[in-house]
Parts: sequence; C-alpha cells; structure tokens
Amino acid sequence: MCSNVKEKPMNSMRAEAERYMPAGVCASARFNPSLGHALYVGRAEGARLYGVDGKDYIDFNLGHGANFLGYKHPAVQKAVEEALELGAFSGYETEYLVELGRQVVETIPCAERMRLATSGSEGILVTLRIARSFTGKKKLLKFWGHYHGMSDYFIYNAHSPLERTHVNNPYIPTLVESAGVPPELDDLVIVIPWKDEGALEQSVREHGHEIAAIMMEPINYDQGCIVASRDYMRYVGKVCRENNIVLIYDEVLSAFRTGPDCAQGYYGVVPDLCVLGKAIASGAPLVIVAGKTELINQLAPVGPVAQSGTYTGNLIAVKVALASFAEVKKPGFYDHIYATAEKLYGGLNDLFARKGIPARAQGIGARFGLYFGFVEPVERFEDTFKHDNAMAAKFMAACANRGVYFHCYGRLVQGHHGFSALHTPADIDEALNRIEDALDDMTH
Repeated sequence: MCSNVKEKPMNSMRAEAERYMPAGVCASARFNPSLGHALYVGRAEGARLYGVDGKDYIDFNLGHGANFLGYKHPAVQKAVEEALELGAFSGYETEYLVELGRQVVETIPCAERMRLATSGSEGILVTLRIARSFTGKKKLLKFWGHYHGMSDYFIYNAHSPLERTHVNNPYIPTLVESAGVPPELDDLVIVIPWKDEGALEQSVREHGHEIAAIMMEPINYDQGCIVASRDYMRYVGKVCRENNIVLIYDEVLSAFRTGPDCAQGYYGVVPDLCVLGKAIASGAPLVIVAGKTELINQLAPVGPVAQSGTYTGNLIAVKVALASFAEVKKPGFYDHIYATAEKLYGGLNDLFARKGIPARAQGIGARFGLYFGFVEPVERFEDTFKHDNAMAAKFMAACANRGVYFHCYGRLVQGHHGFSALHTPADIDEALNRIEDALDDMTH
C-alpha cells in the first residue's frame, strides 16, 4: 500500500459519502446493487483496484470499460506527465490535436474527418444533429436493447421492458428510461429488434422519408456480448444508402476491443459516422466523432451544426489518446488480448460447468458478458429476459468477497465486463482461483 494513503473502513466511507450524495455516488451506475453500495477505491495499479480499506480486487469492470490499457500503464503515465509539463490547458488547438486527427483518419475505416467531444452522450447527440441537418429529416431509428447514452433523444428501450412487447408487429413500443423526458419526443424515435431484416425493411418502407439516422451498437456489448452477422450489417448499410439515411455506429463500448480499426473493421462494414469512446483514451475524458467529409463538414464554423466545448480536446486527454493509439498498433498487442480472452472465457466456462452452475461467459476481444441461467449462446436481446439476476448478484457478491470485482447494474441485465492490456496470465490464473472459491461459497 502507498505510504501516503490512509486506509479507511469501507462502511464509514459509505456513510460519509451518503451525507453529501444520493446513495453515496456521483453517478448512478457506480452503485453496485450486488454489494448494496459503491466500491470506494483508494488506488489502482495494473489489473487491480485497492479499496479505501486496503483490500485488493482483480478488476473486470475497468472504470466501466474506460481503462483498457490498465491502471498506471507506463505510456499513460508518461502522457499525463508530458501534458502537465506543458501546462495541462484546455480551449486551444495544438499540434497534438492535429496528430490525433491524423491517427484517427489513418486508423478508423469510416474516418475522413473527425471532431472531439468529452463524453459518449455528447458525441452521440452531435451525430444525430449532423444526420438531421444533412438529410432534412427528423426521426431516429434505434434497436431494442442498444444503449446510446443519457440524452433525451436516446434514452429509450435500452434495457426494458423485460417482457416481449411485440408478436407480429415489427415495432417495439417506445419506452423512455428516465423521468424528466418530454413525451413529445416519443414521436421522433422508432424502435425495432436488431438482426431482424424484415422489421428493418418494413420500418424503412413505412418511415424512410422521416428517418434521418439509424444508430446501433455494432457489437451489443451493453447486453454482454451479442453479435450480428456480417451479412446483416451489410444489409443495414445498403438500406441506408438507398434511402438517404445516415448510418451511425456507436462504438463507445467497442472501440479498440477487437482491433485498432474497432468493430467496423471487425465486420468489414463502413458506417457513415461513428462515435468512439472509453478505451480510445484509456480512462481520460475524450470521445471521437468521425465520418465522411460531407457529414463532418456539417459542423460549425464550416456548416450549420453547433458543436463545441471548453474541455473538448483538453491536452491531458489528447496526449493519453495518442499514447493509446500507439500502444494498440504495436506488434503483438492483440495477440495478447485474444490469448487473454481465450484463457479467461474458457476458464470461466470450465468452472461453471464443473461446479454445475448454469452460466456462460461470452465475449469477443477484450469485452464479455456473463449470462446466468444459460448454457447455449445468447443471440438476441430477448434471450436475456431469462437471465437469472438473483444468481448473478449472488455470484458478484461472492467474487467481491474473494477479491474479484465484477460490476452489477441492478435492473440492467449486464455490466461492463472486460479486461485490460495489463491483465497478465498470472492475473487470470489467480482470478480464476478466486472465482472458484467464490463459486464454492455460493454452493455450500
């Protein structure tokens, strides 16, 4: 433990936090219902978190997916130090922003131009403005079970209702997932099932003249890890091209997880716009909005769409993002990622089978889902309605007790499960040993 860090009991920290913040948290997703409170962290290094009480956890949440390179990665540490030496300023253009632009355009398939934002929700909202300005249309088509941040236009049908709401009707009744959203916005959102060509064809036939954009998670990591076929992804692109609809990939979760070219490279399908977040700057607040020149040029001062921010492209985040691009392009980087994935996912599934626990780990690259009550692959959002939430919560609490951290989001089926570049084979072995102990705790 660092000598300058004073350990505190977790419960006393929780009680103090609850004096100042609802549920003792500054963001609702940080509350972990399987624990009954947030995890209060004192420091982090490598693949591990250290609670304020000094307890260590092998972490498979990674700052809700942001810390892809791991904690205290040397390249990230160096980038932050360089930014501090330069003055850590915001609100001005720099040579580092220009270099980041070059890296984005050279690496990301859809990127002919780019802009930066500070959060995923902000970046997603900008892409919808661009699409509306470019097409002259108003509506958004999104998919059931796909999450696109906290703004009013997108907080629909990402995690609920947890019951089938359509039979032969391709449309999912819109359901807003927050109070405070004007019901008038419902008319601007169309929700259909993902991976259903018939539903997409009908909705575009009936509403294509109104639809400005189709947005999706190209890999539905928000529901664990649900994947489409390349044929389906090509079909969506074809429908958009033929109907003057902007295709947007929300790669806030999928950026860098499968390769430097992200999920669009994994599928070999190029969207019109994308939003890259979380891993793209390994924990620093930075989001990339990238796409075709004619779309990005809708942004002021070249075009009519407003987009700006004081902290957008701040020096620390940009330097960390440059370090992240350099790391993921190193030879062998993804050899390690995929070897770790095979070891972890295979080890988890072997443990579940040996212990008689009906559960499966399902992942691609550095992100995965844990599905309780399942043995066969999870193919659709509707499948997750059978998820055994009680067993999942029991598992995560037992793992936390043994020093392995998975994060639960309560009514949401999945959490941000993943591993970092600093998870070593020894870390995975130790984690699997601790998880085996946790499974024994659950079954005895």
